[in-house]
Amino acid sequence: MNFGIAMLFQMLFLFAPVAKDVPASIYECKAAALNGGNDIDLAAYKGKKILIVNVPSQLISDRQYADLDALAKKYEGKLVVIGFLYDDFGIPPGEKQAHADYRKDYSVSFPMTAKTKVRGPEMEPLYKWLTQKKYNNLKDSEVKWNFQKYLINERGELVAVFDPKVRTTNPALIAEIEK
Repeated sequence: MNFGIAMLFQMLFLFAPVAKDVPASIYECKAAALNGGNDIDLAAYKGKKILIVNVPSQLISDRQYADLDALAKKYEGKLVVIGFLYDDFGIPPGEKQAHADYRKDYSVSFPMTAKTKVRGPEMEPLYKWLTQKKYNNLKDSEVKWNFQKYLINERGELVAVFDPKVRTTNPALIAEIEK
């Protein structure tokens, strides 16, 4: 009997998902790029502001893709927009399409990641850093829906969190970018 219980515990720990460490700095984070290719290494963006945006992993018509792309182009050299694909909220019926269609359909030029987890127990370490004050030193937050925005300054500090309804043309967002 004891042998069976010991084997059960061993199997549970052997096959349990390995917890990923939360980075001490945003610059310790890497993300798998959309369609393979080299990882997106946030350390490459030291000295620039970074706008991290969770974007739905299935194609959903939304003007925010074009707005994000326009923002990335307007502030090129000063700001990097990175889209993190996810599907933590589920997908409405009839709106599924291949991930690769993002760049084609929305003509986005900013980096996009492979699908990732932005909520729940399997949340990526980067999103743990973004959403927990004990790591980001700004505030606790929760990813509420598509297009939640996290702004990182040139020193790698989280300086603002913008709800999904906040558009890229919002004066508060623009003011933070232009600081």
